Amino acid sequence: MIINDNEIESLIFEKKFLPDDIFDIVEDEPKYRIKRGHKELSFELNGEKGNKFGLILRISKINKLDFSWILTYKKPENYSEFILRRYNGKSHEHENRIEREIFYNYHIHYATQKYQEEGFKEEGYAIETDRYANYIDALHCLLNDCNCEKIGNSSLIGVKYD
Repeated sequence: MIINDNEIESLIFEKKFLPDDIFDIVEDEPKYRIKRGHKELSFELNGEKGNKFGLILRISKINKLDFSWILTYKKPENYSEFILRRYNGKSHEHENRIEREIFYNYHIHYATQKYQEEGFKEEGYAIETDRYANYIDALHCLLNDCNCEKIGNSSLIGVKYD
């Protein structure tokens, strides 16, 4: 099922609640799951309209510039994850396939109706950015751009992470 651009915008701007201690959690190495070539940290977030979201950090074990912060929407019908935004490091070339643009830089992926309709990943479109140069600054950008609000210690507000 395609999520149209108005629905995507509404999901982005829905207030999402985060723990005040998110930056402490991100800096806490034992919290990460180790996977092939990278480490990962994920959070389940509640939105003010009752929607469920995910926030995922993936960082290469080798290259500090190879990271992704991913904001997902958990579809209520099957809880599959729809990627709303992805904030990537400067570790690979990106191509906007429809526009035939290629670049190698920090970049932000945006879910679009157009890319879904053309059969590409929902977040296949990306724009270069100079707003961040590391994964901590990328998180600040995501929190700002996607209406995330810190509201209390993670142990107090029921935000799950693993």
